[in-house]
Amino acid sequence: MASEGIEMDQTLAQRLLVEGATLVVLNVPSDTEFGIDLKSWNTGDNFKGIKMIPPGFHYVHYSAIDEFGETAPKIGFLHTFEKSEFLVRRWNPKEEDLSPEAVEEETVERLKDNLKDLDRFLGCYPYDIWKQWKELINHISPSLVERCSPICGFVRSALELEHCSDATRPRGGESNPKKKRRSGITMEEKEDELLPDMKPRPGTELRLSKLPDKNYPDGASPTEVTKHFLDSSYALDTFLNKLTVWVLKCIGLHMFKVDLLFCVIIFSFSPMEIIGEVQLAFICFLVGQSLDAFEHWKKLVSLICGADCAISQRRAIYIEFMKTLEIQLIHVPEDILCDIVVNNNFIYSSLRKLFANIEANSELDGRLKSYTSRFCERLSTKFAWDFSNLQEEAEDDAPIVVSLK
Repeated sequence: MASEGIEMDQTLAQRLLVEGATLVVLNVPSDTEFGIDLKSWNTGDNFKGIKMIPPGFHYVHYSAIDEFGETAPKIGFLHTFEKSEFLVRRWNPKEEDLSPEAVEEETVERLKDNLKDLDRFLGCYPYDIWKQWKELINHISPSLVERCSPICGFVRSALELEHCSDATRPRGGESNPKKKRRSGITMEEKEDELLPDMKPRPGTELRLSKLPDKNYPDGASPTEVTKHFLDSSYALDTFLNKLTVWVLKCIGLHMFKVDLLFCVIIFSFSPMEIIGEVQLAFICFLVGQSLDAFEHWKKLVSLICGADCAISQRRAIYIEFMKTLEIQLIHVPEDILCDIVVNNNFIYSSLRKLFANIEANSELDGRLKSYTSRFCERLSTKFAWDFSNLQEEAEDDAPIVVSLK
């Protein structure tokens, strides 16, 4: 593992020698692909870990390499490093993975005492990516990391699956034989029924927030259902309220009282939790290659972009969302960007809907509209996306009017 090309201010270097965290990994095989955040390397014979890690949230990731040079699916763990933290992990050669078992305290103390000798076997944190990393994760809090991390402690690009009944399938509900026999079944439903009944092994999946099952309240009339289908504000508010309840539980407030502290939490902290989750899902996809995280990221983007009435009430969320998405689009691999934008048109169509809602909303202040306009121009320049005539709906997106008799 090398750290060529990294230049660091001497004052910063001296401070991080004291305040920076140290990750020691014992017995990692040579040539293992090992990385932190946006960088990875193939380890050498004497690799023992990474030093001078800036305090804060980081993603440590690795892939075993077999005797034929084939790379195993990526595994990693999310960790919020404290100042001067000394974290020790041990490689399990049988599992070709870092062991979840804690390293003996005696071994940890011995390594600490011999840190000067150990230092030459530690690679420096790659500071050329530190600024980029901070921009990508600035709303990810330690509590969010703790809440969303898999119980097993590791994020796997290839989830371990096990057989389950149809009723407990993640995408399924109760099996319905009549549905399988009906002639009007869609191709997607046919494909779904042909798939084996599998689900992630308990404790191995990311614990990302569950999005609302439906976009409208119970008892909604057909007209109201249509309204909520076109405007996801109700679903967004429902999701944010669930996040607020979780935040309150984290700080030990079990009795909901409308006081100053409650208001500060409601309007300042908890709404940004959704931006933190957008960032965490994206990082687990970008760095950890988790397809489940990618799907969750897409759903969150759709939920936020599909709202209209909520924009004026949640203006701070939308400013941060656009900042976050612009940074994320810089880091999406080109082949994936082509897939999600050109083929499925997902990002473009979602943003077009958001921009149209902001443009038409007379309640919004000039600052938000001005920021949106500049963001729109930057995207058009970078990706050649056409955001003109926003109030003209594409034929495919236009709602279908059904006469109810």
